[in-house]
Formats: sequence, C-alpha cells, structure tokens
Amino acid sequence: MTRPGSGIWIYLLAAGLVAQPAAAADEVAAADRLTRADFRHESASREARHVADWVVHSADNHAGDHHGLPFVIVDKKAARVFVFDAQGRLRGAAAALLGVARNDDAVPGIGDRELSSIRTEEKTTPAGRFVSSLGGNMRGEDVLWVDYATATSMHRVLTTNPKERRAQRLASATPLDNRISYGCINIPVKFYENVVRPAFTGTRGIVYVLPETKTARQVFASYDVDAPAEPPVKVLTANAQPRKPGLKK
Repeated sequence: MTRPGSGIWIYLLAAGLVAQPAAAADEVAAADRLTRADFRHESASREARHVADWVVHSADNHAGDHHGLPFVIVDKKAARVFVFDAQGRLRGAAAALLGVARNDDAVPGIGDRELSSIRTEEKTTPAGRFVSSLGGNMRGEDVLWVDYATATSMHRVLTTNPKERRAQRLASATPLDNRISYGCINIPVKFYENVVRPAFTGTRGIVYVLPETKTARQVFASYDVDAPAEPPVKVLTANAQPRKPGLKK
C-alpha cells in the first residue's frame, strides 16, 4: 500500500481521519499548556502573581509522573486564598483568616501541644510549600490538611466564639482584622465546599503559603517568568502524613 500524497495526508489529519503521531500530539499539548497562571479577572498582589506564574512556568505542581496537581496560593499579607486547577487556571478566590502572629516559621512541636498552652506569639500560619490532602479532624469535620507537623489546616470558618467575630472579619473590606486564628486558615463555608473540597477530592495538591517576613524567592527559590534565573534549588517540602487529628483552629 502506497503512502498518500502530502496534500491528502494533511486533509485527512485535519479531518481527524488519521491519528496524530505521538510526538505531534505532545507538541499540541505543550502548545495548549499555560506558561503563567490565569487569574481571570481576579485582583491579586504582585507576590501572589509572581509565585503562581512561577508554579505554572516551572511545573512545580507536577508529581513525579509529570501529572499536574491542583494548587493554592495563600497570600498572608492580603489575607486571600487563590485556588487553581492543575493547569494553572483559577477556580476561585476568597478572603481568609490567619494566625495572629506575623511570622513565617512555626514553633517546633506546636502541632502536638494543647491549645491552651499556645502563646499569642506562637499562633503562626507557617509559610512554605506543602503537599496537602483532605482529611478529618477531631470534631469529625473534613478539612484540607496543609501541614500535619504543625497541625495547620484549611477549613470552614469557625464561629463558635461570637466574641471573635470571625464571619464579620472575613466579610470586612480590609485584611487588617483577619489575624485571629491559632494558625489554621479559615475560609468562607461555601468557598470551602464549592471550590476547595472539589479541587482536592481524590487527589493531593500543593499549598503555597506566601511569607510575610521573608521573600518568596527565599522560601520557594522562585523566579520571574519573564527572566528565568538559574535552575532553582530544590525546596524542602512538607508532606501530609497521617497523624492524630488535632483541634488547632
């Protein structure tokens, strides 16, 4: 059987009557892949865009088999959470409540301590890159475990103490009153149930908590996608490992 002429071959390929070679299919997939994060029309800080663009450009959210994972950017300074799909397209954004202490490093062993023993200056939402997954806590609620070692999770906003006015803090127009938790990331109930939980159902994902006392480059070894630097040094990652569910809030 003779090979069809180039004109016929192109026609058949365009019509979908013949399969594309594997190499060609890979090239098409690469062309469709984003080179920076798609925030759609959502407002975001320069630091949040810098890290999100770097994640997509460097494929830092890809597992060992090159399979992309959903990822989250937690902007502590702006008290905002951005959830992206594996390709870097924004699924949603919302305000967040964070740890009272403005610091980037958790106190060693804090995840195993009683809440009553944690001092104000120790109530930190740690910065870093965390491999995260859904799980349960001691209240029987599902949460996104960000970092088991420090008992830091992302969950529906807790409103059990009316004096803390957590719902009102989330709804306010300023991030200045969003520091109230022991370190966990509190988000609106509907945002957790309609955006965060579906994004992480059946899969792990990466949560990038932006620093506030350091730079993103120091924490993630990130670079500006418009001017890539030397290959970044591998950043140590906290993996979500099974542990006794805590009550940190």
